[in-house]
Amino acid sequence: MDLQLKNKNALVTGSTKGIGYAIAQVLAQEGANVIVNGRSQESTDKAAKSIGHGVRGIAADVSTAADCDKLLQEAGQVDILINNAGIFEPKPFVETPDADWEHFYQVNVMSGVRLTRALLPGMLERNWGRVLFVSSESALQIPAEMVHYGMTKAANLALVNGIARLTKGTHVTVNAILPGPTASEGVESFVGELAKDANLSQEEFEKEFFESVRPTSLIQRFAEVEEVANTVAYYCSPLSSATNGAAIRVDGGVILGT
Repeated sequence: MDLQLKNKNALVTGSTKGIGYAIAQVLAQEGANVIVNGRSQESTDKAAKSIGHGVRGIAADVSTAADCDKLLQEAGQVDILINNAGIFEPKPFVETPDADWEHFYQVNVMSGVRLTRALLPGMLERNWGRVLFVSSESALQIPAEMVHYGMTKAANLALVNGIARLTKGTHVTVNAILPGPTASEGVESFVGELAKDANLSQEEFEKEFFESVRPTSLIQRFAEVEEVANTVAYYCSPLSSATNGAAIRVDGGVILGT
């Protein structure tokens, strides 16, 4: 299927690895002019070179207003914005200090606020654009082991709900993608450490994880980053024009209900 993305300018934050990298890769393969982003110039250049297809890399720490401004100045016109940059860390609620809450909020929420606020007017003026926030199934089922993370992902849904109202009657859409447990590099590393601590193989730990921690999963496995990226690519496409203000699940059936 031709997703009709040739010559569309796409910016994917937090895209030097994991889901963001996979999204950038798919969009580039579909003919979009892609900008990858990471905090260091080295990792950003490496990702851009690895993907090829003329991908550009712009290093910026999107948790800060100054670096968001830098990224915007260097990016130029953006038709597709993927607010993917995000962090997670399991930590007991009563042991999570204010500094952690603030840091998670700046990375997972304010990065998307700042970039969308700057780029949405141009999309509306040109009467075409796509904004996607990569949220999480944790937005709907807040994990007890990382309430601060779940709060930020729920905030992403609130942003989508409100910002999408501003696009009424245009060809601009604003949506959220809700991945479930996904085998990104960060998750695989985290799971590997937990498996080691539990004296289990990674395969044994994954089986136990889905039996006890995410028993509602229908696929009973971690999704591959490419599976999430393929879904994101479709909702970047002109073909997805009837979907706006939506929370799109790529969660393997983890979320109960419809």
